[in-house]
Amino acid sequence: MKSYLPFIAILFTTLSASAQNPDYSLRMAWFNQNGSARNVATGGVMGSLGGEITANHVNPAGLGLFKTNEFVLSPGFLLNNNKFKYRGTDTLNNKNNFGYGASGIILSSNYKNNRKWTSSAFALSVNQLASYNNRIQFKGFNNMSSFSEQYLEELTRDLADTNAALSNYIFGSSLAFRTFLIDTANNASGNFIGYQSLVPLSSGVNQSYDAITRGGYHEIALGMAGNMEDKLYVGGSLTIPVISYTRDLVYRETDATNDPNNQFGFFEFKENFTSRGLGVGAKIGTIYKPKDYWRVGFAIHTPQFISFKDRVRASMTANTETYAGLRSENSDNLNSGNPGNSNYSLITPWRAIVSASYVFREIKDTRRQRAFISADLEYVNYRGSRFAAEDENDQALVNYYDMLNNVIKDTYKGNINFRLGGELKFHTVMFRLGGAYYGSPYKESELKAHRIMATGGVGYRNKGVFVDLSYAHAFNRDVQFAYRLNDKPNTFAEQTGSRGNVMLTFGFKF
Repeated sequence: MKSYLPFIAILFTTLSASAQNPDYSLRMAWFNQNGSARNVATGGVMGSLGGEITANHVNPAGLGLFKTNEFVLSPGFLLNNNKFKYRGTDTLNNKNNFGYGASGIILSSNYKNNRKWTSSAFALSVNQLASYNNRIQFKGFNNMSSFSEQYLEELTRDLADTNAALSNYIFGSSLAFRTFLIDTANNASGNFIGYQSLVPLSSGVNQSYDAITRGGYHEIALGMAGNMEDKLYVGGSLTIPVISYTRDLVYRETDATNDPNNQFGFFEFKENFTSRGLGVGAKIGTIYKPKDYWRVGFAIHTPQFISFKDRVRASMTANTETYAGLRSENSDNLNSGNPGNSNYSLITPWRAIVSASYVFREIKDTRRQRAFISADLEYVNYRGSRFAAEDENDQALVNYYDMLNNVIKDTYKGNINFRLGGELKFHTVMFRLGGAYYGSPYKESELKAHRIMATGGVGYRNKGVFVDLSYAHAFNRDVQFAYRLNDKPNTFAEQTGSRGNVMLTFGFKF
């Protein structure tokens, strides 16, 4: 594969404590539709249906269909089954964890004396848009490149002298230099000419990457909608994204020959990274009934502005055997016991949803409706994410984020997601099926990625009480990079596998 993108390695190492990369923006943009169990069971369709708490996070106009008050809770459970293929070697793992869907309260008002506006509704809800609880683990033999080469690129690019190599890159290159994974290179006269890695690529190394991630992308939404003569519904919601993300990474390279006479035995890099974000955004939409049985909907999700605070700690252990032996170093020793701190903002991509639904027996008394089928088309501008420095007077940071934003534009593209689902109702019991397809966000054709979902569930409604149970099975395909280099073709792990989502929603009208 050709170099992943120009300058991408520079982004990884330009500012040691500010090592954001394009993958960070994708975490806030490429995720499956999540909501209540009813919404999950029908493939995530909510662009034109309404009358459901998930509408507050998709198309707030759907709140206008409420004529009663509701309280809703949606606990869930996620099952991750991952398969990674890296340079011909397969790795399997699984990681299960709790999650949740759309939960909250809806309050409605009916206007008996107003001929034009029939009713309105207000909703306060929270939804987990994405869960980051997972394990990314792969390994393989590599005689083409090494994780250590990113440090060579950094030191060479900066024309760093040995004093800089010792102290200026405390979360990466300085750790490698102090443990003799990276050392000086001299000419025949003994004069310093640069740096070298002691990793023997001629014989190759066994590489392993193991990252345990935790956290989630949570969204609080305060929404309001109006109902005009049960024909036109308009609404909007103020959204508050709350982000928590933690990654514990262990990366290791080992001499593949096991020759005790080699200068290199192994090295191990560990990193603990945490990111916390809080922001604001908005969603607006409308639903219209052009004729009996039909509903059409349109919604716009504005970019969310999120302020982040990142923390990082790192350590390196290297055994260069006959060269320098076993050495260890960590960033706390070089940073007075403090983690590396980075404060910045991210603007997420905008998205637009067009939807249509056909409701059998579309009448005002929703208890007598018998079935529906609905479809959503969603466009997401993945390349529209933008990072910005918190301190605009720091020109180095400003330049760094400008470069990162250019890489995002070259890395990603806009794409369309499609969702389809339906429900069949027998008095108090409902059966639901659905499916969805999420297209690749990557511009590079060699980076294969998509998500295909199959969903189903059942529901019960009687005397103002409802209970819904759903299961969604996502077939995932993605890529994972252990590291990226600027002057060599990059290699990556192909990720396949699945994620199961069990959701239970219960609530009552009041």
